[in-house]
Amino acid sequence: MLYKVNEVFETIQGEGSFTGVPAIFVRLQGCPVGCSWCDTKHTWSINPDLNITLDAVMVKSAETEQWAAVSAEQILALFKAKGYQARHVVITGGEPCMYDLHPLCDLLHDAGYQSQIETSGTFEILAPLQSWVTVSPKVNMKGGYKVLQSALDRANEIKHPVAMDKHIEQLLQLLHRTDTSAKLIYLQPISQQTKATALAIAYCKKHNWRLSVQVHKYLGIE
Repeated sequence: MLYKVNEVFETIQGEGSFTGVPAIFVRLQGCPVGCSWCDTKHTWSINPDLNITLDAVMVKSAETEQWAAVSAEQILALFKAKGYQARHVVITGGEPCMYDLHPLCDLLHDAGYQSQIETSGTFEILAPLQSWVTVSPKVNMKGGYKVLQSALDRANEIKHPVAMDKHIEQLLQLLHRTDTSAKLIYLQPISQQTKATALAIAYCKKHNWRLSVQVHKYLGIE
C-alpha cells in the first residue's frame, strides 16, 4: 500500500479534543469533496506529473500540489530520521479515507504511536478500531459526495464547521439518526469569523456541545 503524501510535519494539534497535544501531521493528497472554504485546496488534485521523492516533499513549499508515493514503513522511518518526539499522529488531507489506512495505523500502533484520522465522512473509514476518528461532515459540497452514516457511527468526535444557521440545521439532521451518547460534538467557526464564532458559542451553550477554535491559526503555526 502506497500513500500519496503532500506534507509531514511536527506541531501542536489545534482542533478538537486533542487541542494542545504535540502531534505529527501526515497530510495525504487527493480530495474530490470540493469544500468552498477549504484551506488546503492544493491537496485536491492527484496529478501523476507532480509525483516527487519524499525527501523533496520535506523541503518543498508546503502549499504545493506535489506529493510522494510512499509506504507506511517509509513514513515511520521518516519520523525517526527527523527526530520527531510527538507520539500522536494525525492523518489528514485532502481526504485520507480515500486510502485504506489499516497498514499505516497498524504500523504506528505497533511502534507506540496513537493515530487520529480527520475525515469529511464521505468515504468508508478503513482503519483499526483503536484509531481516533474525527468526522468533520461536509454537507452539500461541490463534489456531490454524501456524508455516510457509517462514518458518523464510527466517529469518536464530530467536529462541524459553521458560519450560519443552516450549518447547524444540517448538523442536527445528521445527529438525528446517529447515536451520540459516546461521541464528542464540536462546532468550529469557519475561518474564525466573528459572527461564526458568536453563532457557534450560542449553539454550544444551547445543546451542551463543545467549541473548537483552531488554536494553531491564532498561534500562527502549522
